[in-house]
Amino acid sequence: MKIVRHRLHLHDDDPCEYRKSPCHGGKMTPRLLVIHFTAGASAESSINWFLNPQAKASAHLVIDRDGHITQMVPFDTVAWHAGASRWNDLSGLNHHSIGIELDNAGRLQPHGDQWRSWFGRDYHDDEVLVARHKHETEPSGWQLYTREQIEATLEVAQCLFARYGLEDIVGHEDISPGRKSDPGPAFPMGSLRARLLGRQEDSLPVMRTTTGLNIRSGPGVRHPLLPSGPLPPGVKLEVTDQDGDWRRVSVLEAVNGLSDLEGWVHGRYLEPVEA
Repeated sequence: MKIVRHRLHLHDDDPCEYRKSPCHGGKMTPRLLVIHFTAGASAESSINWFLNPQAKASAHLVIDRDGHITQMVPFDTVAWHAGASRWNDLSGLNHHSIGIELDNAGRLQPHGDQWRSWFGRDYHDDEVLVARHKHETEPSGWQLYTREQIEATLEVAQCLFARYGLEDIVGHEDISPGRKSDPGPAFPMGSLRARLLGRQEDSLPVMRTTTGLNIRSGPGVRHPLLPSGPLPPGVKLEVTDQDGDWRRVSVLEAVNGLSDLEGWVHGRYLEPVEA
């Protein structure tokens, strides 16, 4: 990827899809990258909303669940994605940041043996992470992001950091705490920040189990369970790899008398441990 005249190019002569939003301000010099979820039914519905002048909302990029990227505002132009916001010495983050929207339903509610979004779509357990948001006290359901989305976000972020010398990557929840909850606990912000800002390997994201959790030799129920038995609730572990909804973990404490335990668990039953 590269950036040409503040437009993203996926290859040297291949600009990404561009659908210009009428909802934008004047020129700006970006200092931060802000990650959002759309809380919508699809990337296309969110794009169509940002194309509506009455929306008075937009983002620089929208990333679909298959990793497809659509640009809607040039990177040197104010997009209306942050609203009332503050980060360190900056306020009004629309004027200081690039906003990326990821197609994701966001918070989900229990509905029978499934989960339901605010717009009425149902999701199976294997699409959902149950976790406490870092600004809340009770757990909620959150739609998991896809591997393609996370990989596309990382690649775009690396390109933006290199081009504009960005200072940090944050969530909407960080710049508007109490008002916004995106991108939520299902997004691997710690891992992305570590890779973008050059942390060492000892800064891998630390999670904890939210329930008793089987640990397997590989990513999926076809792989055998480890002889340690299930991990108890509240066990801390480092996430070292990802395969779809599954996470490879290194357990940071002894379980059933065993230490140095490594294996694969389903990401739905993990929540971040705040530093």
